[in-house]
Amino acid sequence: MTDPSATPPRAPEPAVTPRPTRLIATDLDGTLLRDDKTVSDRTIAALAAAEEAGIEVFFVTGRPARWMDVVSDHVHGHGLAICANGAAVVDLHRGYRIVEVSPLDRAVALDVVHAVRAAAPGTSFAVERTGGIHYEPQYPPFLLDPAAAIAPAEKLLAEGFAPPLAVEPEAGDGAGTDGPYSSDADPVGPGPVGAADSDTGADQPVLKLLAHHPEMDPDAFLALARTAAGHLASFTRSSPTALLEISGLGVSKAGTLARCCAVRGISPDEVVAFGDMPNDIEMLTWAGTSYAMANAHPDVLAATTRRTDSNNDDGVAAVIERILRQG
Repeated sequence: MTDPSATPPRAPEPAVTPRPTRLIATDLDGTLLRDDKTVSDRTIAALAAAEEAGIEVFFVTGRPARWMDVVSDHVHGHGLAICANGAAVVDLHRGYRIVEVSPLDRAVALDVVHAVRAAAPGTSFAVERTGGIHYEPQYPPFLLDPAAAIAPAEKLLAEGFAPPLAVEPEAGDGAGTDGPYSSDADPVGPGPVGAADSDTGADQPVLKLLAHHPEMDPDAFLALARTAAGHLASFTRSSPTALLEISGLGVSKAGTLARCCAVRGISPDEVVAFGDMPNDIEMLTWAGTSYAMANAHPDVLAATTRRTDSNNDDGVAAVIERILRQG
């Protein structure tokens, strides 16, 4: 883990990848979206121009499917988005239908709860399923879904537990980051394929756990949790608070994006990726060309050589415009 106080100097920006760009993969909160959760007119125009030029655009986010309304009008062609840090592929053209799931096994999730709670007493948990979020009584009251069940994690993860059926939530992302509760007609990877609204009760797969600590430093909490339970699941974070996102072992934005690209015959060298937080690092290191936003976490800056402007200054759009100019 790098020292958060030691921000690497901004490196001179190298030329855009010499291979033709065939796919743009961009995170949302803190990257494509401005801090007010809007997509600027400049960015909308750049995304449309990229699609017009034959470059596919994938939104790759920690958000669950039901909170993708902010960009659903800006996905063209394939209509797919990668949600919940790679645990779900969602068809935004077909009512946010989940077409791929890489779930977190309930028994494993329960082992993670016990291990993290022992390592960091005071941790509370939420369970993100395909149909909505459910949480412990101590979990912070961010913007929570109306149909959420409130119970100890042991009950939420018990075999046969049937949460309430989800109702249409209001849009938003609660803690103001990349989906802190952060969840093709043909499947592009492992896992059952089906619509989120067809899941009922105990049939809803677990996409990820969320672990919140009221006092710890966010990066220290992440390091501690990885030490305690990193052999059981994948841990990352995207919130400015001590809020961890926990997926099935090996599940990441990078892995799911790689499968989506392989189906299309697109190599990493033909992908340009953008991100700002630790949950983006694997994707940024997998892509042939990657950019850290000016507002990025120090670990993201350390993992990339290219920089672009901040999310509030349309950094993604600036790079897309340059790619299109260079043909």
